[in-house]
Amino acid sequence: VRFLIIMKLIFDILISIILLIVLSPVLLTLALLIYLLEGGQIFFRHPRLGKDHKEFKIIKFRSMNNRTDKSGILLPDIERTTKFGSFLRKTSLDELPGLLNVVSGDMSLVGPRPLPPQYKERYSTQQDKRHLVKPGITGWAQINGRNAISWEEKFSLDVWYVENRTLFLDFKILLLTIGYVFSKKGIVPADKDSMEEFMGSDN
Repeated sequence: VRFLIIMKLIFDILISIILLIVLSPVLLTLALLIYLLEGGQIFFRHPRLGKDHKEFKIIKFRSMNNRTDKSGILLPDIERTTKFGSFLRKTSLDELPGLLNVVSGDMSLVGPRPLPPQYKERYSTQQDKRHLVKPGITGWAQINGRNAISWEEKFSLDVWYVENRTLFLDFKILLLTIGYVFSKKGIVPADKDSMEEFMGSDN
């Protein structure tokens, strides 16, 4: 297990640095477009729960504005998502800055997707096993339904990955992720504008 962890860390950092260099023209172009089209901040940082429940701030390209209602409460995501932000989400380009989270050691290229800290007390003991490893930019659940499946199905897939992870499986997930990105499968549930908040499982 220790060997796997060391090899995975080396693989994550090397590949992430290479991708950041190769994709730098794309990253700079997207950053410039966000600044010109939307104005204000380019990146979105939000607290997430990582390995062993360690909190960190995930980095994404900003896809929403901060519009509020008359009471000062933020409008629903669908109403705050910008046109260019919608494009970023549908193509998963908003996730590219997450490579910086991998280089910093908070995330891995492959692993369960990191979720908000307030979910911590809502997981069952089995579901909480997803925090035994670093969260990932992509993962087993992302290539097996992504947001088109239920939270319970997603967590079950996350735990399966934790219990069966290998470098070969990581390679497989990364390759299959490319196909999912281009097909735009499972970005949001078919009957919803975004994935609903996880409030805990009945069982």
